[in-house]
Amino acid sequence: MIDRRSFPAQEIPRDPGVPLRVWVHSRILDAIRSGALPPGSMIPTETELGQLMGVSRTVVREALMLLDEDGFLFSRRGVGRFVADTLPQRGLERIRPLEELLSTATSPVALRRSEVTLQHPPATFVSEGLGMRASDSTWFFETVLSRDGEVVALSQEHFPAAGAIGAEHGDAIAAAMRAPGGGSLLSILLARYGPRLGPGAVRITPGVPGESRAALLGTPANEPVLIMTQTAALNGAPCYLAKHLVLGRAGHLSVLQTG
Repeated sequence: MIDRRSFPAQEIPRDPGVPLRVWVHSRILDAIRSGALPPGSMIPTETELGQLMGVSRTVVREALMLLDEDGFLFSRRGVGRFVADTLPQRGLERIRPLEELLSTATSPVALRRSEVTLQHPPATFVSEGLGMRASDSTWFFETVLSRDGEVVALSQEHFPAAGAIGAEHGDAIAAAMRAPGGGSLLSILLARYGPRLGPGAVRITPGVPGESRAALLGTPANEPVLIMTQTAALNGAPCYLAKHLVLGRAGHLSVLQTG
């Protein structure tokens, strides 16, 4: 039997291109996927996990919050956190570009790129969502969306440095994302590939941003947000994974889905 407290007792790598919360998230998700933390089991406390992995409680809390959002964990008030009895299925989901969903006829959405990073290796949830090997690299794009001068959402998008898109096309798309005044990654992919990007569904859950994302949104860490997780495929191969945080001030949100 695997000791549930032994799985994270390895040094967390210090890579300036990958936040600590991403490494902690990946370590815990790997334990869930491998069975070190079986369905229904209680996980160590935030303090215990921080001590075992040599990181702060704040870093652990943000990683656990992401796992809560994605349906891998659930909390029992006054007891602790548990692994979900049924783990989320690995499916492909897709919606229209976020800026298109949040724009109105009189108030278009403005985008400000806050980060462009080539991540190697990617977080576990990214490699799984994109159907990649753990040793592959991914591009990470973080974008703040504003309307009428007020921040309404934060978008975090990923796509493979190679694979379904191909390294040459991937570099061109990364360059387009770096250019000032550009749209979201999904808008660029739709403009380039059109109907070759397969349809899907979007997973929507309530949550809070946590300290790091709240700083970009300009809100308290416990501000309620709508969390939208989506993926898309190109010619049947996964090529896009994103997580969007939408504030209540964004107003009414409509999502069109096709069969």
